[in-house]
Amino acid sequence: MRAQSTTHHCLDELRTALRRAAYGAGLDPELRSRLVLSVTRLAAPDLAAGRPVSLEFLPSRTAASRDPAAPPAAAEPGAAEPAVVPPQRGDTAPGDASLTVRLSLTGGGTPAGLDQLPLPARPAPPSGAVWSLPRPDPAPRAPGGGEQGGKGGAPDPVALAEEEAAALADRLDRLSREHRRLKDELAETNSGVLALYVQLEERDEQLRQAHGRMLRQLEDALRPPPVRVPGLEMAVRYEPAESHAPTGGDLYDWFALPDGTVHITIVDALGHGLTSTRGALSVTHAVRTLALEGHELRTLVARAARALAGLDEELMASVQVVRIDPRTGRLSLANGSHPPALLVRRDGATRFLEAPGRGVGFPLPGSEAVLRDRLDPGDLLVLYTDGLTESRRDPREGELRLARAARRHRGLPMDRVPGAIAEEMHTVILHPDDTVALAVRRTGELS
Repeated sequence: MRAQSTTHHCLDELRTALRRAAYGAGLDPELRSRLVLSVTRLAAPDLAAGRPVSLEFLPSRTAASRDPAAPPAAAEPGAAEPAVVPPQRGDTAPGDASLTVRLSLTGGGTPAGLDQLPLPARPAPPSGAVWSLPRPDPAPRAPGGGEQGGKGGAPDPVALAEEEAAALADRLDRLSREHRRLKDELAETNSGVLALYVQLEERDEQLRQAHGRMLRQLEDALRPPPVRVPGLEMAVRYEPAESHAPTGGDLYDWFALPDGTVHITIVDALGHGLTSTRGALSVTHAVRTLALEGHELRTLVARAARALAGLDEELMASVQVVRIDPRTGRLSLANGSHPPALLVRRDGATRFLEAPGRGVGFPLPGSEAVLRDRLDPGDLLVLYTDGLTESRRDPREGELRLARAARRHRGLPMDRVPGAIAEEMHTVILHPDDTVALAVRRTGELS
């Protein structure tokens, strides 16, 4: 591959460029995901403060000409900033021994905790970090079977993120199997062989720590950040049923469509753990694909059910899909066996939006009708999974408590609204369940 140097001013742009460059360089999905998470953690404070960051990709033949941890050479006055050139397939020479990635920050000082990153790094004076990676595969597999791409043939960042999530899930499966194997070994260990017992305990602890790190990385990959569009504020709170297993069947997805409307999907797949996570991820990905292809909102649940019917016969999931136009506040909602959304008006009046339909894996799946309403400035929409309202014996009591909690907390800063609602609802929990509480508030400010 060729040496590259790019400058970035926002986190999404940095992640997309990094994913594409790492993909083009042949990094495997798991290593790529660790690199993206590490660069994100270091660059986020500078970008949030309005300071740009720089990223360099150096193949071994380029890195050999100077110390990769040394500061980059200053550009000639008036010289143009290097263009962002996605790496081309086959650029990696057979003799390359390594790939060097350098992140330059402008905040000043050496970043702390470089050895604690998902992919540990070395300091790169005056302010930054450098990663020396093993020689990548010169012909990596194209994400999505080689059929998904972005503009100009560049790989789709969504497909790359999903490929990374799949690689992390596969690694997690291997770690889980190894964890179980070690526990079986430990159970069979003779109590008199103390030295072997201590050794296995140490290995078991290492695997538990790795298991926890993988789960956290998988959760970060599966749960997208809020969509930032003028006119809407969005936030979400996710609480797993078990703190040591922060993945489950409650997932959400949100993105802007080409016409400017915002699409939201919320899914609750039957079961717990990785099996339900895979099912929920399949549903959210199917709905996203169909929505971006332009299918009507009313048909999305039925089409997703048909697409997934032959892939997982045991998959059952409730689904709710919502479209909001930030410019007009127009709201459209279709449902498949999911709890009704809650609309809280600016003056505190509440109403549940119930639309008939059946979810994926249910008999005759699909939405029977599309419910239409409007969000006025100051109105709040709350979407959630049943873990929020079914913590009491009477689900109807849960809905009434939810309406009161949402009315009470509707005026908080948006990033605190879902958490405040969930905390009030979970003061008493009769049975643990995964919970998603997602809130959207219309501001009416379009600039």
